[in-house]
Amino acid sequence: MASTQSRASPSSSLSSASTTTAPTTATIPVDHSTSILRDIPSSLSSGPPIPEHLRPRDAIATLLSFPSLEPVQLLSYPHNHLLLPFRKDLLHRAVVFEADRARQGTASTKWRDDVRGSGKKIRPQKGSGRARLGDKKSPMLRGGGVAFGPTPRDFSTDLPKKIYDRALRTALSYRFGRGELLVVDGPVDLPFMLKDGARLLDAPEEELIGHLGDVTHEIYARLGWDKARTGNRSLFVTKEKNPSLVLGFQGAGDCGKALTFDTTEVRDLLKMNRVVIEREALDSLLESHQSDLVRHSGLNPTGSTAPENIERLYRQMS
Repeated sequence: MASTQSRASPSSSLSSASTTTAPTTATIPVDHSTSILRDIPSSLSSGPPIPEHLRPRDAIATLLSFPSLEPVQLLSYPHNHLLLPFRKDLLHRAVVFEADRARQGTASTKWRDDVRGSGKKIRPQKGSGRARLGDKKSPMLRGGGVAFGPTPRDFSTDLPKKIYDRALRTALSYRFGRGELLVVDGPVDLPFMLKDGARLLDAPEEELIGHLGDVTHEIYARLGWDKARTGNRSLFVTKEKNPSLVLGFQGAGDCGKALTFDTTEVRDLLKMNRVVIEREALDSLLESHQSDLVRHSGLNPTGSTAPENIERLYRQMS
């Protein structure tokens, strides 16, 4: 891991929070401990080392406090986590994959063999002057079967995990590049307190939802996230399920939604105006979606080196 460095604070505040200003006198430390992937030892790496000036630059994200969104420190992430180029084809494949997987496929109709009734022919084939007709379960009659109707089926499609993981990090990089990825420190929570100081845990559910909805509206108004200016739909991603956020968005109307990192999808990251994510949730999200970055030259996904792989590499190098 790289050592901790110090950098000057940003000269301007975040564009999405117009009411907050960054400190100008104090310095904000840069935390390089957020790198998920471990470096390959120099003895096991193939080829000459990459010079420092040719290495891709890291993504520097500002860690903010909630709900004031004041800068706390700077975080360093690898370039292949938050600085990926925009790939519309990958995002399209991932969104289609998620939409197909979300379809229930429970629509069901009865064919003529499934309808209860007799199979006796209704009238003779000839002589009546009317159209020929079979039994009363015919699709041409009311109460009969449905011709070519839907049946329960699975609409899900296949997509390689490596492609999906890269598409999700591409969506995060897209939000990060536009300044719409806000990394906050600590758990995002709404206060369960009334104006008189009484706790709201024992209050009725309607009163609890109304109070948390008012708190959510107040936070949005303080940060300038009104619909007339920047759009008020925000996605809050947390490490653990947060009931206060869920009830707050339920009482605030169509202001956004709250998800945990393991239920966040690519289309959730794309259809909201901004993404507010906890630092621990972002680390867990990146760690669980980096199958295309796992190095196979002697390292397993956890970063440890297997003895048989070391012997194989030594035989190749000798």
